[in-house]
Parts: sequence; structure tokens; C-alpha cells
Amino acid sequence: MCFCDTWEVLKVEVYARVRRAVQVDGMGVRRAAREFGLSRKTIRKMLAFSVPPGYQRTKPVARPKLGPWLGVVDQILENDESQPKKQRHTARRIYDRLKAEHAFTGGYTTVKDYVRVARLRHKEVFVPLAHPPGEAQADFGEAVVVIGGVEQKGHFLCVDLPHSDDSFVVMFPAENTEAFSEGHNQAFAYLGGVPRTMLDDNTSIAVKEITGEGERQPTEEFSRLKSHYLFEVKFGRPGKGNDKGNVEGLVGYARRERKLWGTPRPSPSGSSGTGRSCCRCRRPRTKPARSARRARVRRPWCGMRATTTRCPWPTATSGCW
Repeated sequence: MCFCDTWEVLKVEVYARVRRAVQVDGMGVRRAAREFGLSRKTIRKMLAFSVPPGYQRTKPVARPKLGPWLGVVDQILENDESQPKKQRHTARRIYDRLKAEHAFTGGYTTVKDYVRVARLRHKEVFVPLAHPPGEAQADFGEAVVVIGGVEQKGHFLCVDLPHSDDSFVVMFPAENTEAFSEGHNQAFAYLGGVPRTMLDDNTSIAVKEITGEGERQPTEEFSRLKSHYLFEVKFGRPGKGNDKGNVEGLVGYARRERKLWGTPRPSPSGSSGTGRSCCRCRRPRTKPARSARRARVRRPWCGMRATTTRCPWPTATSGCW
């Protein structure tokens, strides 16, 4: 153990002894100061914090040399966000530009320290996602499968319940409006209820337009689906697959597990006008998991509303395998 670590341990031990002597044994602050050789002000600080709080800055760092040029540095860093990573300014390059273009007289360390703090301030922050009961995620995927001895591309819709880890996958010949609606119909029937919230991809089947403020305008067909099943819809951010990581993982799982598509099952009567068959699959609910997750898996319908009737949708032109 290095000297610094030893000193930190001693400080914490002294903290514990002082706090116990005053708060448990009833020793007064004046007597504790004499016993431990500390000032009464230090004793009071120890009583206010369970561990040494360390140095706490009370006001921003003064930068008298760099202050007039902070706006210039911030503008450079903001412009860099739209540039490839390998073409962005280093702290050294920003320092050189300040000297050449603005007659900066400060030191390189001042610029380097500010650039480091400014980049951390603009860095994207990730927080753990919470998935309450009744929340579902949906997305389309593609896979090459063999149907009737013929290798062809299939388009499958995945619906995942992150809270219970239950899931549903159904494959269609094409990714279109009919397949989108029929896939939701079959998913809700299999799950035994309708999720309260659906997190969907920004597919043109569901989103007609994304406005400048990021608001999604749903298509007429998707609005009909929402109106029938009465679920709330959310859309992930474009290019941010981590917003719906559960269903993204399900898409990859379904694409890799080719055996899932090996045995077609007959499609429900009236759900397809082509007479083909429908493949369904799901991940096993009995996979190893923590006890809390196992308890949720036993009740995958928690937080969902009961289904009533299928959404009246023309599916004769599509058909499902």
C-alpha cells in the first residue's frame, strides 16, 4: 500500500473514532478536540460528513488569460461535432490557432484543461433504461430462409416485452403495411393482451414525416391500428438502436437461429389469401435468469390490456409464410 492510500485509510479511521466518541459515547466537542488533537471546527465538520468529503470548489476556475477567447474555443468544439473524429481539433491545434489568429498570450496547459472539461460537458450520457410492465418494442428484420426447398429472403416482425423477456416473431414474404398490421394482430393474440406502450422503429410504414422539431406524423394506416388497439406509441431516435436494444437483440437472435424457420405452421384461417404457411417462434422462457426476472417471466401479461377483436385489415394481398 502506498503512502497516499495509507493516509486515506488513517483519515477514515480517525473520522470513525471521532464520530463514535461524540455521537455514541456522548463525548463533547471540546473534549473530543483535546483528546484527538484537532480543532473544534474540524470536529464539527467530521460530525457533518460520514467520510472525508475532500476539497470542494466553491466558485468556477478563474481564467484571466483565456476568458476573452472562451467563445472562440466553444465554437471550434461545436463545429468539430459535425466533422469526422480524425479531423477534429486537438487541444494543441486550438492553442496554435489562438496564438496565430487571436494573439493569445496564455499557456498551453490553460487551453488543454479547458478543452478537456468542455468536451466532457458535451459528451453524450447514457443512463440505465427502465422497462415497466406493459411496455413492448417492435422492429422488422430480414433473413435468408429455405421454404419448400427454395432459398429466399424473408421479412420478420419481432415484438419483445422487456419487462418479462417474452417475445414473438412472425415472418412474411415482404415488409409492407399488411405484414406490419397482421404481425401486430398475431403478436397481441399470442401474448394474450395489448401492451400499453409500443416503441417502434421510424419505418415509413408507421411514420409519414419527421418534422424539424423531431415530432413524428403517423401514417393513416398506423393511426387506424393505434385507434383499434388503443396503445400509446413511441419512436426511437434515428440511428440510435440502443433506444430499443431488447428488440434489436431479438432481431439478431431470430436471424442467427435458422432452425426457427425450418418447420412452417399453417396460417390461421382467413388471415392469408395465398394459402401459404406462417412461421412463429419465441425465445424460451426457461432460460437461466435471476430470480426476480424468473418471477416476471411467469407473468408476461402484467400491465397489458386484454385483446378484443382483430384489427380489420386487408391481408389478402400479402399472405404470411
